[in-house]
Amino acid sequence: MADYALYDVTVTTITPVHIGSGRALLHAYDYVIRNGRTWRINEDALLDAQNVEDARLAEQLARSRPAELLKSDDFREGSPFFRYVLLGAPRSEGEGAQLREQIKDAFDRPYLPGSTLKGALRTALGWYAWGQRKLQPESRLLNRDRRFAAQQYEHMLFGPDPNHDLLRALQVSDSEALGVDRLMVANARVINRRGELKAPIEMEVIRPESAFRLTLKVDHRLFSRWAQAHRLQLQGGELLERLPLIVGEHARHHCAREAAWFSKAQGGTRIAQFYQQLAQTKTGERRFLIALGWGTGWENKTFGTRLLASRDFMQRILRDYRLSRAPAQDNAGKSNAVRDILFPTSRRVFVGAGQDAQGRRVETPQAAPGWCLVEMNRRT
Repeated sequence: MADYALYDVTVTTITPVHIGSGRALLHAYDYVIRNGRTWRINEDALLDAQNVEDARLAEQLARSRPAELLKSDDFREGSPFFRYVLLGAPRSEGEGAQLREQIKDAFDRPYLPGSTLKGALRTALGWYAWGQRKLQPESRLLNRDRRFAAQQYEHMLFGPDPNHDLLRALQVSDSEALGVDRLMVANARVINRRGELKAPIEMEVIRPESAFRLTLKVDHRLFSRWAQAHRLQLQGGELLERLPLIVGEHARHHCAREAAWFSKAQGGTRIAQFYQQLAQTKTGERRFLIALGWGTGWENKTFGTRLLASRDFMQRILRDYRLSRAPAQDNAGKSNAVRDILFPTSRRVFVGAGQDAQGRRVETPQAAPGWCLVEMNRRT
């Protein structure tokens, strides 16, 4: 066997994907809205163009918002005063309105961090390995610090320390950057089972049908006699060999659960149908579905439904780690399937403009965040 396997990977977005930079852009300071588009201000170029030799003017400029320095004829293609222009616009144009920034390179080109994809792969592998080993949720195995709550379970499933962690053998590169034209502005909400849309959020997102290209490497040496001789041998190499099938199984489970949740949520029919169709996507040994980035939920960042096997366990982690604002309810007598659908009690969705029965403008759920199709082709 070769020392490693190298794969060319294409990640194609199905729904909008947001991977945040950690920064919130401010209306009138970082961007302006005009004609249904979002114009990202090039503050340095805008200030350089001002006459600041006059001390009074310089003082006035220091107190001004960058948007106040723009003129009508500045809003044109190729204007040096804007870094880029995006389709769509945030709902709010008020003072202090914020737009969550998408991660980009130094040239404002969006890319997919390898750590984002690897984290999602790790979640799917952990979910699968848990079921394979028939583990049960036990409170005594939880870390009191919520940031490391599942650390003992991760050690059991992946390895006792970073040097012997299964995912050490999986190396995922950052993707090639895409053009800024693959970005747009999307508006999101939190939806509950009653169909109530709350917590408006605006963000830059990667548009659907955008294709990221990157490489993935599986280091076979870490499962060899050489690694054993150097006390570096890892366990679980067969999981990486079956990676697309395992991640695909996790995605199908995720889709079925979300379809069930949205089918019971008022106004969730469109997204329930999306999940039903997504679950029928043909995948296999080279292709799989995966959810990446913001809004993909509890299911995609923990051991998910594996933790729902015990009602008492779930109630304890909800209480101890403050994962729910509502008081714990007694689910005695309810089946695991019902509890599976009820938690968590809300989801994040992208919304669009619609009309209610009286013809009034309202927001309606349009898309679930973060879904992508991944194709892996091994280099020979």
